[in-house]
Amino acid sequence: MLLAGMASMVRDGYPAALPIVRRALRAYRTEEISVSEGLRSLWVAGVAAADVWDDESFDVLTARFVKIAGDAGALSELLLALNSRIIMLMFAGEHEAAASVIDEARAVREAIGSERPLYEIMVFGAWQGREEHTLPLIEATLSEVVARGEGIGTTVTQWANALLFNGLGRHEDALAPARAAGEYPRELAAANWGLVELIESAAGCGATDLAADALKQLSEMTQASGTDWALGVEARSRALVSEGDAAEPLYREAIERLGRTRVRAEHARARLLYGEWLRREGRRLDAREQLRSAHELFTAMGAEGFGERARRALLATGERARKYTVEARDELTPQEAQIARLAAHQQTNSAIGAQLLISPRTVEWHLRKVFTKLGITSRRELSEALPDTVHATHPPRRISRNDQ
Repeated sequence: MLLAGMASMVRDGYPAALPIVRRALRAYRTEEISVSEGLRSLWVAGVAAADVWDDESFDVLTARFVKIAGDAGALSELLLALNSRIIMLMFAGEHEAAASVIDEARAVREAIGSERPLYEIMVFGAWQGREEHTLPLIEATLSEVVARGEGIGTTVTQWANALLFNGLGRHEDALAPARAAGEYPRELAAANWGLVELIESAAGCGATDLAADALKQLSEMTQASGTDWALGVEARSRALVSEGDAAEPLYREAIERLGRTRVRAEHARARLLYGEWLRREGRRLDAREQLRSAHELFTAMGAEGFGERARRALLATGERARKYTVEARDELTPQEAQIARLAAHQQTNSAIGAQLLISPRTVEWHLRKVFTKLGITSRRELSEALPDTVHATHPPRRISRNDQ
């Protein structure tokens, strides 16, 4: 069924293929399959679920693929499984879980000597808005995949590029990669997400005709899909190209629909865009409610680029965004406080990780959360920003894997 559905996508078009693909996804979720069958086709099933905007199947099948591949010790397939799982976790706004899976993917990559492009790292960095780390990786990967003529690689890389700049509110910079992300429309899922970024970037640049054309392509799929993820994203995108009062009910529809899904990051983006629209309409009090919610959601997720964009918009309404400064010191978890104390004493991420039995990337992840909570941007500021209780000099406790 899955093979028939994929063939039908090419031969008959998206709406005609949907019933076949959905039957296949239901079978993968409810029926027992052998390990060999799972290893052979669960990756395609997960990507197909994302392509038809089925967030529940995307979640279930990516998790199942990771388990089957991990239990079987099939490291090449496990790397694919982990990559898909990371993408799902990013849409779900579970950045801390994604960081952990990235560590596992790195270990698998090293174990098998894989030279596969670091797609998951790019997407992770794009959602977080970390331009200084992510853009060089995007540029290097793009050069590599273009040289090989790799359509899916080009699509995913350009989507991540557009996502990065849209998250930062730099729509002009997002426009070209967003257009490039749609050059291979038969590449599943990522090409659809590229259209979403194109609509936002084009609307933000005033390229209304381009945004309208992209919306037409998107709605042919989202209307056929009919899921809350699909229709929520369509409503949010349609609001961006609507004029006057017509936009507001679309933003509200997007928030309601996406709030029922597992893709929390999409929901937060709907609130951000609605808040920005309300501010432009001069409705500052209403805008504050949406922007405050978006800022809190993105901050909790670790989506720093989108969070900063929401904070700037909130400041423009006349309200200061809640800062995680000394007033929020009690919000540091014990592990965050421990890592912060070690970093304040100029220990490297590698040294901290070795002492606490965690990876350097996990240390970096926790430090970014500490910086956000304390309202600082560098290690140099830690000594002054840390509360007295964290400055205590008692020996740090070694943390076992079971504590994580």
